[in-house]
Amino acid sequence: MRLPRVDRPADLDVVRESYDRVADNYAHMVDTTGLGDIRRHPWLKASIDAFADTVSDLGPVLDVGCGPGTVTAYLADRGLDVSGVDLSPRMIENARRRHPQCRFSVASATDLDLGDASLGGVLGWWSLFNLPRDVLPQVLALFARALKPGGHFITATHVGDEDAMRTEGYGGVPVRWTTYKWRPEQLVDLIEQAGLRPVAELRLPAEEQTGPGLVVTAKRPG
Repeated sequence: MRLPRVDRPADLDVVRESYDRVADNYAHMVDTTGLGDIRRHPWLKASIDAFADTVSDLGPVLDVGCGPGTVTAYLADRGLDVSGVDLSPRMIENARRRHPQCRFSVASATDLDLGDASLGGVLGWWSLFNLPRDVLPQVLALFARALKPGGHFITATHVGDEDAMRTEGYGGVPVRWTTYKWRPEQLVDLIEQAGLRPVAELRLPAEEQTGPGLVVTAKRPG
């Protein structure tokens, strides 16, 4: 059974165009500075490794908002049956160029054609914070139903009390998107309401260039 679609964010096209504009700069920064390379961040790597160990025998894994494919490729190297999707066609072009051994396609988190209990794992790794407050709960519910019983979801995001309007992206490129921030307890509550059971939580302090962050892993009961 195919699962129902969720509401389309009003700013989806604007956000897509913004990420298309920064995609090449972002991929270059990944290559030159290690941006987004979890191997340089031991606690983030530990979270992804634990997720990979848990879902490795459960079936396909979907990396939603994969960007240039860094984490997708890391999981593929660990032997997972993983594919990546991203809203930005240019991000996907970079992902395919950088990681030709992996499968990537263009799709928004709000426009995924998923079957009930069809996935062993889903990632929303620093990729769901642009979803409006009325849309994120719908996406989480979609992920919950798409997971097999015992399947796991992992997300990492920015936390805080105030949303941030971004007007400049990587390398000073003009962009326009909103970073929606949640308090940790709010996000965990949303994940529970979606039908998932949180199993681990990692709170990250603010760094020089970024605010505090949060990693939550949850599973579909059963």
